[in-house]
Amino acid sequence: MSTYLVLLGAPGAGKGTQAKRLTEALGLQHVSSGDIFRENLNNQTELGRVAQDYINRGALVPDDVTIAMIHERLSRADYAKGAVLDGFPRTPAQAQALDEILADIGGTLEAVLYIKVPQEALVRRLSGRWMCPKGHIYHDLFNPPREPGVCDHDGLTLYQRDDDKVETVTQRIAVYMEQTAPLIAFYRERSLLVEVDGDQSIDAVAQALTEALPDGVVA
Repeated sequence: MSTYLVLLGAPGAGKGTQAKRLTEALGLQHVSSGDIFRENLNNQTELGRVAQDYINRGALVPDDVTIAMIHERLSRADYAKGAVLDGFPRTPAQAQALDEILADIGGTLEAVLYIKVPQEALVRRLSGRWMCPKGHIYHDLFNPPREPGVCDHDGLTLYQRDDDKVETVTQRIAVYMEQTAPLIAFYRERSLLVEVDGDQSIDAVAQALTEALPDGVVA
């Protein structure tokens, strides 16, 4: 039986880490929309060339191109057992397209697992990274330097990239939540959404996700 799951969560929620654990536990494939997009662009596939044309014109790549990329990937023979989708769908329209893709390949969406993390925790996770001019990376929570603001290896002053600053991180999270709220409501109305507390250790979140799987999906 094929098993298809969607994993939702804001930037910093740990989707990538948990997707890897889930796919390994269930023997499924990991479908990252970002990876698929990059693969098509780098390999200059037909869909990649179409997407590149939009990008070159400064236009958004239409949904139908992204959907076609996902359809092609899920149709491959080594994806027949199922997959955990990360980064797709992002909107109710894409969710309906996913239903059509799965109907075409004979699959069914079993559950949508939403890793929910308070905004302040997300900001702490994402805004804590500091860089050394020579490439050493630190984090206020996970890998702090011995002396604040100074690299352990060469004594150089650490700096923070614009992408890692609180203001930028807060805006990224706000945009995600605004864009994803309709999708969360869409799946909640269909009784497919399962919320998991993501403000725990990696192991605790992984266990909660496993316990949240519907009957018939065994990790």
